[in-house]
Amino acid sequence: MFTNQFGLEVEFTGITRQEAAETAAHYLGGTITTPGDYYDTQTVKAPDGRIWKFMYDGSIHCQKKDGRGTVSTSGSYSVELVTPILLYRKDIDTVQALARRLRKAGGFTNKSCGIHIHLDGSNHTARSIRNFVNIIASHNDLFYKSLQIAPERMRYCKKMDAYLVERMNQIKPKTLSQIESIWYENYTGNRNGHYHNSRYHFLNLHSFFHGNHTVELRGFNSTLHAGKIRAYIVLALALNHQALTQKSASYRKVQEENEKFAMRVYLNRIGFIGDEFKSCREHLYQHLDGNAAWRYGSRENVRSHVGTRNTENGGQTHG
Repeated sequence: MFTNQFGLEVEFTGITRQEAAETAAHYLGGTITTPGDYYDTQTVKAPDGRIWKFMYDGSIHCQKKDGRGTVSTSGSYSVELVTPILLYRKDIDTVQALARRLRKAGGFTNKSCGIHIHLDGSNHTARSIRNFVNIIASHNDLFYKSLQIAPERMRYCKKMDAYLVERMNQIKPKTLSQIESIWYENYTGNRNGHYHNSRYHFLNLHSFFHGNHTVELRGFNSTLHAGKIRAYIVLALALNHQALTQKSASYRKVQEENEKFAMRVYLNRIGFIGDEFKSCREHLYQHLDGNAAWRYGSRENVRSHVGTRNTENGGQTHG
Protein backbone atom coordinates (compact mmCIF):
# COMPACT_ATOMS: atom_id res chain seq x y z
CA MET A 1 0.00 0.00 0.00
CA PHE A 2 2.80 2.43 0.84
CA THR A 3 5.04 1.69 -2.14
CA ASN A 4 3.04 3.87 -4.54
CA GLN A 5 4.30 7.36 -5.28
CA PHE A 6 2.05 10.38 -4.77
CA GLY A 7 2.06 14.15 -4.81
CA LEU A 8 0.22 16.66 -2.69
CA GLU A 9 -1.37 20.06 -3.34
CA VAL A 10 -2.32 22.00 -0.20
CA GLU A 11 -4.15 25.33 -0.53
CA PHE A 12 -4.01 27.90 2.26
CA THR A 13 -3.82 31.61 3.05
CA GLY A 14 -2.79 33.76 6.03
CA ILE A 15 0.79 34.29 4.83
CA THR A 16 2.21 35.28 1.45
CA ARG A 17 3.79 32.89 -1.02
CA GLN A 18 7.15 34.48 -0.26
CA GLU A 19 6.70 33.93 3.49
CA ALA A 20 5.64 30.34 2.88
CA ALA A 21 8.67 29.69 0.69
CA GLU A 22 10.99 31.22 3.28
CA THR A 23 9.47 29.00 5.98
CA ALA A 24 9.95 25.90 3.83
CA ALA A 25 13.50 26.87 2.80
CA HIS A 26 14.48 27.34 6.43
CA TYR A 27 13.06 23.94 7.43
CA LEU A 28 14.28 22.00 4.39
CA GLY A 29 17.65 23.73 4.19
CA GLY A 30 16.83 24.74 0.62
CA THR A 31 17.22 27.72 -1.67
CA ILE A 32 14.47 29.89 -3.15
CA THR A 33 14.13 30.87 -6.80
CA THR A 34 11.37 32.81 -8.56
CA PRO A 35 10.75 31.70 -12.17
CA GLY A 36 8.55 34.74 -12.86
CA ASP A 37 5.63 32.79 -14.29
CA TYR A 38 1.90 33.59 -14.36
CA TYR A 39 1.39 31.86 -10.99
CA ASP A 40 4.13 33.91 -9.29
CA THR A 41 5.67 30.60 -8.25
CA GLN A 42 8.23 30.53 -5.47
CA THR A 43 10.31 27.35 -5.69
CA VAL A 44 12.36 25.81 -2.92
CA LYS A 45 15.09 23.42 -4.00
CA ALA A 46 15.93 21.05 -1.14
CA PRO A 47 19.41 19.56 -0.67
CA ASP A 48 18.18 16.28 -2.20
CA GLY A 49 17.40 18.15 -5.44
CA ARG A 50 13.63 17.97 -5.13
CA ILE A 51 11.50 21.06 -5.78
CA TRP A 52 8.72 22.29 -3.48
CA LYS A 53 6.53 24.97 -5.10
CA PHE A 54 4.34 27.72 -3.66
CA MET A 55 1.94 28.97 -6.33
CA TYR A 56 -0.99 31.35 -6.84
CA ASP A 57 -4.48 29.80 -7.12
CA GLY A 58 -7.40 32.00 -8.16
CA SER A 59 -10.00 29.91 -6.30
CA ILE A 60 -8.59 30.79 -2.86
CA HIS A 61 -10.30 33.50 -0.79
CA CYS A 62 -7.26 35.41 0.44
CA GLN A 63 -7.27 36.42 4.10
CA LYS A 64 -4.89 37.41 6.86
CA LYS A 65 -5.16 37.77 10.61
CA ASP A 66 -6.28 41.11 11.99
CA GLY A 67 -6.23 41.06 15.77
CA ARG A 68 -8.50 38.20 16.79
CA GLY A 69 -10.28 38.15 13.45
CA THR A 70 -9.46 37.87 9.77
CA VAL A 71 -9.78 40.31 6.87
CA SER A 72 -9.69 39.93 3.10
CA THR A 73 -6.38 40.77 1.53
CA SER A 74 -4.38 40.74 -1.70
CA GLY A 75 -3.68 37.84 -4.05
CA SER A 76 -0.16 37.49 -2.68
CA TYR A 77 -1.82 35.59 0.20
CA SER A 78 -3.10 32.90 -2.17
CA VAL A 79 -0.82 29.91 -1.55
CA GLU A 80 -0.89 26.45 -3.07
CA LEU A 81 1.89 24.16 -1.89
CA VAL A 82 2.82 21.64 -4.59
CA THR A 83 5.12 18.92 -3.33
CA PRO A 84 7.62 16.90 -5.33
CA ILE A 85 6.97 13.17 -5.85
CA LEU A 86 6.69 11.57 -2.43
CA LEU A 87 6.80 8.14 -0.77
CA TYR A 88 4.84 7.62 2.43
CA ARG A 89 7.46 5.94 4.64
CA LYS A 90 10.24 8.21 3.43
CA ASP A 91 8.44 11.55 3.39
CA ILE A 92 5.42 11.62 5.72
CA ASP A 93 7.41 13.08 8.64
CA THR A 94 8.70 15.88 6.40
CA VAL A 95 5.21 16.68 5.10
CA GLN A 96 3.77 16.81 8.61
CA ALA A 97 6.62 18.89 10.02
CA LEU A 98 6.37 21.39 7.16
CA ALA A 99 2.61 21.72 7.70
CA ARG A 100 3.20 22.50 11.38
CA ARG A 101 5.79 25.16 10.52
CA LEU A 102 3.55 26.82 7.93
CA ARG A 103 0.73 26.97 10.48
CA LYS A 104 3.07 28.40 13.12
CA ALA A 105 4.21 31.03 10.61
CA GLY A 106 0.60 32.22 10.32
CA GLY A 107 -0.83 30.05 7.56
CA PHE A 108 -4.45 28.94 7.87
CA THR A 109 -7.22 27.57 5.68
CA ASN A 110 -10.80 28.58 4.97
CA LYS A 111 -13.74 27.03 3.15
CA SER A 112 -12.33 27.96 -0.26
CA CYS A 113 -9.21 25.83 0.25
CA GLY A 114 -8.77 22.19 -0.71
CA ILE A 115 -6.21 19.40 -0.67
CA HIS A 116 -5.63 17.36 -3.83
CA ILE A 117 -3.72 14.09 -3.80
CA HIS A 118 -2.20 12.82 -7.05
CA LEU A 119 -1.54 9.08 -7.19
CA ASP A 120 0.94 7.52 -9.61
CA GLY A 121 -1.07 6.06 -12.49
CA SER A 122 1.66 3.93 -14.05
CA ASN A 123 0.36 0.65 -12.58
CA HIS A 124 -3.29 1.24 -13.40
CA THR A 125 -5.20 -0.80 -15.96
CA ALA A 126 -8.73 -0.65 -17.33
CA ARG A 127 -9.81 -3.05 -14.57
CA SER A 128 -8.26 -1.03 -11.75
CA ILE A 129 -9.61 2.29 -13.04
CA ARG A 130 -13.11 0.82 -13.25
CA ASN A 131 -12.62 -0.51 -9.71
CA PHE A 132 -11.65 2.99 -8.56
CA VAL A 133 -14.77 4.53 -10.10
CA ASN A 134 -16.98 1.92 -8.40
CA ILE A 135 -15.24 2.21 -5.02
CA ILE A 136 -15.80 5.97 -4.91
CA ALA A 137 -19.36 5.68 -6.23
CA SER A 138 -20.39 3.09 -3.63
CA HIS A 139 -19.00 5.21 -0.78
CA ASN A 140 -20.04 8.66 -2.07
CA ASP A 141 -22.30 9.62 0.84
CA LEU A 142 -20.09 8.12 3.55
CA PHE A 143 -16.95 9.85 2.27
CA TYR A 144 -18.62 13.22 1.80
CA LYS A 145 -20.00 13.21 5.34
CA SER A 146 -16.76 11.90 6.84
CA LEU A 147 -14.66 14.50 5.06
CA GLN A 148 -17.19 17.32 5.60
CA ILE A 149 -16.67 18.71 2.12
CA ALA A 150 -17.64 22.36 2.32
CA PRO A 151 -20.61 23.42 0.14
CA GLU A 152 -18.41 26.20 -1.25
CA ARG A 153 -16.09 23.54 -2.68
CA MET A 154 -18.67 21.12 -4.09
CA ARG A 155 -18.39 22.64 -7.57
CA TYR A 156 -14.72 21.63 -7.56
CA CYS A 157 -15.19 18.07 -6.24
CA LYS A 158 -18.56 16.71 -7.34
CA LYS A 159 -19.73 13.22 -6.45
CA MET A 160 -19.22 10.42 -8.95
CA ASP A 161 -21.51 11.05 -11.89
CA ALA A 162 -24.34 8.46 -11.90
CA TYR A 163 -24.43 8.36 -15.70
CA LEU A 164 -20.68 7.70 -15.87
CA VAL A 165 -20.94 4.88 -13.31
CA GLU A 166 -23.88 3.31 -15.12
CA ARG A 167 -22.11 3.44 -18.49
CA MET A 168 -18.90 2.07 -17.01
CA ASN A 169 -20.74 -0.94 -15.65
CA GLN A 170 -22.91 -1.46 -18.71
CA ILE A 171 -20.02 -1.51 -21.14
CA LYS A 172 -17.43 -3.07 -18.81
CA PRO A 173 -14.52 -1.51 -20.74
CA LYS A 174 -11.48 -3.68 -21.30
CA THR A 175 -9.09 -0.95 -22.45
CA LEU A 176 -8.04 2.44 -21.14
CA SER A 177 -9.08 4.06 -24.43
CA GLN A 178 -12.63 2.77 -23.87
CA ILE A 179 -12.63 4.23 -20.36
CA GLU A 180 -11.35 7.53 -21.73
CA SER A 181 -14.24 7.65 -24.22
CA ILE A 182 -16.77 7.02 -21.44
CA TRP A 183 -15.15 9.61 -19.15
CA TYR A 184 -15.50 12.41 -21.74
CA GLU A 185 -18.84 11.26 -23.19
CA ASN A 186 -20.92 14.11 -21.75
CA TYR A 187 -18.35 16.86 -22.34
CA THR A 188 -17.42 19.05 -25.24
CA GLY A 189 -14.27 21.06 -25.84
CA ASN A 190 -10.60 20.27 -26.10
CA ARG A 191 -9.60 17.35 -23.87
CA ASN A 192 -6.01 18.58 -23.79
CA GLY A 193 -6.89 21.66 -21.77
CA HIS A 194 -5.69 21.56 -18.15
CA TYR A 195 -8.92 23.05 -16.75
CA HIS A 196 -11.32 20.73 -18.59
CA ASN A 197 -14.69 20.58 -16.81
CA SER A 198 -14.51 16.81 -16.30
CA ARG A 199 -11.77 17.27 -13.71
CA TYR A 200 -13.99 18.75 -10.97
CA HIS A 201 -14.96 15.48 -9.29
CA PHE A 202 -13.86 13.70 -6.12
CA LEU A 203 -12.12 11.26 -8.47
CA ASN A 204 -10.48 13.08 -11.38
CA LEU A 205 -9.38 10.98 -14.36
CA HIS A 206 -8.71 13.96 -16.64
CA SER A 207 -5.25 14.19 -15.05
CA PHE A 208 -4.76 10.50 -15.86
CA PHE A 209 -5.62 10.82 -19.55
CA HIS A 210 -4.40 14.35 -20.33
CA GLY A 211 -2.18 15.42 -17.47
CA ASN A 212 0.71 13.85 -15.61
CA HIS A 213 -0.84 10.35 -15.79
CA THR A 214 -1.98 10.57 -12.19
CA VAL A 215 -5.27 9.63 -10.58
CA GLU A 216 -6.33 12.67 -8.58
CA LEU A 217 -8.50 12.68 -5.44
CA ARG A 218 -9.95 16.16 -4.81
CA GLY A 219 -12.41 15.52 -1.96
CA PHE A 220 -10.48 16.95 0.97
CA ASN A 221 -11.01 20.26 2.73
CA SER A 222 -7.65 21.87 3.20
CA THR A 223 -5.93 21.93 6.57
CA LEU A 224 -2.50 22.55 8.06
CA HIS A 225 -3.28 20.05 10.83
CA ALA A 226 -0.52 17.47 10.39
CA GLY A 227 -2.61 14.55 11.67
CA LYS A 228 -5.49 15.23 9.28
CA ILE A 229 -3.14 15.56 6.32
CA ARG A 230 -1.66 12.18 7.21
CA ALA A 231 -5.13 10.63 7.48
CA TYR A 232 -6.06 11.93 4.03
CA ILE A 233 -2.84 10.62 2.48
CA VAL A 234 -3.27 7.18 4.04
CA LEU A 235 -6.89 7.03 2.85
CA ALA A 236 -5.88 7.97 -0.70
CA LEU A 237 -3.10 5.37 -0.79
CA ALA A 238 -5.41 2.69 0.65
CA LEU A 239 -8.14 3.43 -1.92
CA ASN A 240 -5.54 3.30 -4.67
CA HIS A 241 -4.20 -0.02 -3.40
CA GLN A 242 -7.70 -1.48 -3.21
CA ALA A 243 -8.42 -0.44 -6.79
CA LEU A 244 -5.14 -1.94 -8.01
CA THR A 245 -5.35 -5.27 -6.17
CA GLN A 246 -9.05 -6.13 -6.02
CA LYS A 247 -10.42 -8.38 -8.77
CA SER A 248 -13.60 -6.37 -9.01
CA ALA A 249 -15.56 -3.73 -7.06
CA SER A 250 -19.29 -3.12 -6.75
CA TYR A 251 -20.74 0.32 -7.47
CA ARG A 252 -23.78 -0.27 -5.25
CA LYS A 253 -24.11 1.96 -2.20
CA VAL A 254 -22.76 0.43 1.01
CA GLN A 255 -25.03 -0.22 4.01
CA GLU A 256 -24.81 2.79 6.33
CA GLU A 257 -27.37 2.26 9.11
CA ASN A 258 -24.48 2.93 11.52
CA GLU A 259 -22.05 5.25 9.76
CA LYS A 260 -19.15 4.92 12.18
CA PHE A 261 -19.35 1.14 12.17
CA ALA A 262 -19.60 1.06 8.37
CA MET A 263 -16.51 3.26 8.11
CA ARG A 264 -14.61 1.21 10.70
CA VAL A 265 -15.32 -2.05 8.84
CA TYR A 266 -14.30 -0.50 5.55
CA LEU A 267 -11.12 1.08 6.90
CA ASN A 268 -10.07 -2.20 8.50
CA ARG A 269 -10.69 -3.94 5.21
CA ILE A 270 -8.40 -1.60 3.28
CA GLY A 271 -5.53 -1.60 5.79
CA PHE A 272 -6.20 0.88 8.63
CA ILE A 273 -5.33 -1.73 11.25
CA GLY A 274 -3.52 -1.33 14.57
CA ASP A 275 -2.23 1.51 16.71
CA GLU A 276 -0.24 3.06 13.84
CA PHE A 277 -3.48 4.22 12.21
CA LYS A 278 -5.58 4.88 15.32
CA SER A 279 -5.45 8.67 14.92
CA CYS A 280 -6.17 8.37 11.18
CA ARG A 281 -9.30 6.32 11.93
CA GLU A 282 -10.42 8.85 14.54
CA HIS A 283 -10.10 11.75 12.09
CA LEU A 284 -12.21 9.86 9.55
CA TYR A 285 -14.87 8.84 12.14
CA GLN A 286 -15.15 12.29 13.70
CA HIS A 287 -18.17 13.62 11.82
CA LEU A 288 -20.08 10.34 11.40
CA ASP A 289 -23.09 9.22 13.42
CA GLY A 290 -23.35 5.93 15.31
CA ASN A 291 -20.94 3.75 17.22
CA ALA A 292 -17.72 2.39 15.72
CA ALA A 293 -17.65 -0.62 18.04
CA TRP A 294 -21.20 -1.92 17.61
CA ARG A 295 -23.11 -2.26 14.35
CA TYR A 296 -26.41 -1.36 16.00
CA GLY A 297 -24.99 1.46 18.12
CA SER A 298 -24.54 -0.10 21.60
CA ARG A 299 -24.81 -3.35 23.53
CA GLU A 300 -28.38 -2.42 24.47
CA ASN A 301 -29.34 -1.77 20.88
CA VAL A 302 -27.75 -5.07 19.83
CA ARG A 303 -29.86 -6.93 22.43
CA SER A 304 -32.96 -5.04 21.31
CA HIS A 305 -32.27 -5.79 17.65
CA VAL A 306 -31.64 -9.48 18.33
CA GLY A 307 -34.77 -9.69 20.47
CA THR A 308 -36.88 -8.13 17.72
CA ARG A 309 -35.39 -10.46 15.15
CA ASN A 310 -36.05 -13.50 17.35
CA THR A 311 -39.67 -12.44 17.83
CA GLU A 312 -40.08 -12.12 14.07
CA ASN A 313 -38.66 -15.64 13.74
CA GLY A 314 -41.21 -17.10 16.15
CA GLY A 315 -38.83 -17.00 19.09
CA GLN A 316 -36.27 -19.17 17.35
CA THR A 317 -32.61 -18.30 16.93
CA HIS A 318 -30.51 -19.47 14.05
CA GLY A 319 -26.87 -20.39 14.28
